Amino acid sequence: MLNKDVQAILSDENKKAATRTAYGEKIAELGELNKDIVVLDCDLSKSTMTSVFAKKFPDRFFDMGIAEANMMSVAAGLATTGKIPFASTFAVFATKRVADQISSSIAYPGLNVKICATHAGLSVGEDGATHQAIEDVAIMRAIPGITVLSPCDGTETGKIIEYAASHYGPYYIRLTRSNIPVIFNDNYKFELGRGTKILEGPKATLVSTGFMTHIALQAARELSDEGIELDFINMPSIKPLDEELVLESAGKTRLVVTVEDHNIIGGLGSAVCELLSEKMPVKVIRMGVMDKFGASGEPMELIKAYGFDKESIKDKIKSLVK
Repeated sequence: MLNKDVQAILSDENKKAATRTAYGEKIAELGELNKDIVVLDCDLSKSTMTSVFAKKFPDRFFDMGIAEANMMSVAAGLATTGKIPFASTFAVFATKRVADQISSSIAYPGLNVKICATHAGLSVGEDGATHQAIEDVAIMRAIPGITVLSPCDGTETGKIIEYAASHYGPYYIRLTRSNIPVIFNDNYKFELGRGTKILEGPKATLVSTGFMTHIALQAARELSDEGIELDFINMPSIKPLDEELVLESAGKTRLVVTVEDHNIIGGLGSAVCELLSEKMPVKVIRMGVMDKFGASGEPMELIKAYGFDKESIKDKIKSLVK
């Protein structure tokens, strides 16, 4: 059953957009309004879509070459001068390759750097295991002081970029390569530490984030048509997590399923388990990459092969509610 409180913010158009595209458009728009915004990239601006900003503001765009660690250090330095640096590259390079620089030079001093990483998860597709960031959320969650966000569509991406640009502190924003359905319209408002309950039902709680939200939402809707009604929650804010919403829903359904395009260790599922194990022990099933490396293939082919596509979600929940 549709949560009546969200009806006004749901998109009724059959549109698709990549969250990286929404990021590129929004940061260029914000660049018009705030001259302190600067953008850094590592020779991937056409892929991360920071090329839109570079074309409009060439004197505020810095291509650092294939030197991701240096990019993070330069971003930290720019932040100390009052600039608002947005540092972009693929998620594998924005986390695993530069964890030390992020931790020591950005997070430890609490600098105002926004790390906007594209091409996250198995949904990167054909680029294969070396380019599929499935540990990035775990790494960023473990570094003190970093806010970790994963928008589900272009609308939510734009709202998150606006929020990050106007709020001080280090942010990690996880973006995707593929075009995905636009779930929210422009009435949607992002709030840090808040999720959105889109569907309501007593059988189970289904929580998803980022790329997986449109897939999990379709699964939840089809289950509803079969008489299995769920609470369905989109959770863009992984750190901080919307504890109140998760606890309220878990207290009602007593069964929680999390879905993410990420290793089940350290990501959304872990955040939900950590909360519930301390405050409301209930059964939790984590769906995502089961502690394996990725592979090369079409995005949806991979999601299915790794067992968290729409049908896998439906089958898992049906087996649990029985």
